[in-house]
Amino acid sequence: MSKQIIFTSLIGALIACGNQTTSTPPAPVQLNMVRFAEMPTDYELGYTLTEPDGTFKMPKKLEEISGLSISRDGSMLIAIEDENGKIYLIDKETGELEEDFTFWKPGDYEGVEVVGSDIYVLKSSGTLYRVKNAGTKDQEVEKFNGFLDSDNDVEGLTYDPTKHRLLLACKGKGGKGAPFREKKSIYAFDLQTLTLQPNPVFVISLNDIHEYLSTAPAIRKLSKLAEMFKPGTELTFAPSGVAIHPISGDIFVLSSVGKVLMIINQEGQLLHIEKLRKEVHSQPEGLCFDQDGTLYIANEGKGARGRILRFDYHQQ
Repeated sequence: MSKQIIFTSLIGALIACGNQTTSTPPAPVQLNMVRFAEMPTDYELGYTLTEPDGTFKMPKKLEEISGLSISRDGSMLIAIEDENGKIYLIDKETGELEEDFTFWKPGDYEGVEVVGSDIYVLKSSGTLYRVKNAGTKDQEVEKFNGFLDSDNDVEGLTYDPTKHRLLLACKGKGGKGAPFREKKSIYAFDLQTLTLQPNPVFVISLNDIHEYLSTAPAIRKLSKLAEMFKPGTELTFAPSGVAIHPISGDIFVLSSVGKVLMIINQEGQLLHIEKLRKEVHSQPEGLCFDQDGTLYIANEGKGARGRILRFDYHQQ
């Protein structure tokens, strides 16, 4: 497969390289809290996360695979790893690495998302890179710096098509000061204005997780989750990936710490918490969806080969 064919769906117009946009948050901070359902119902996940429908072993260069997206035409998985400034194209049917190319210097890159003809890459410091004409001789990169930094340890990145924005999930601090204690935040980057919005669009708190677990149906009252999120403990949920389901519109938030998948809706209501088995999900760092709902989860290798797991969608 030629390089030109691989990248046809990802090529866009030229922009100037190296431009930077900076946003600063005003006070006071307004928190859009995630809420537990007052009358929770059994959530139909649609996936059997203990039994992958496909497993792709990555080459050595993707041992530290950290972010995952899908190409515009749906034929390729787009991946990054947290050491080199490279983007990788993987055949979604075979799991074979088809191509890789450099977009920036080495760094701790944690999220990747395809939006139209552009590829966005997220660094843990909160910096966003927009890559145009990806992998061609005309490739150009624009860099956006906001108020998030390494203390926030920003790792999750996804595109929200309903509001034409990117969602950035913080693994570290949700924000500055007491309002963010024992909370994790998801911020929005407006793709119309190319600015990071000052207040988080979703905030996940330990108290609301506890309320959800104490109110949800018995099938969800798993002892490990209850112990993990009991009142008075530190919030160990730490988003490493985020993706929006193409059919339901629900937001899937993945935490490698604790091996947990949390699902909220667009209104910020907590719908479901799933404890992942470490035997299957050794170190889940990134996830994405195909348009038919197929779910892909990327796991770092932890000294072995990284893996991408495929889970087919069983719509009820």
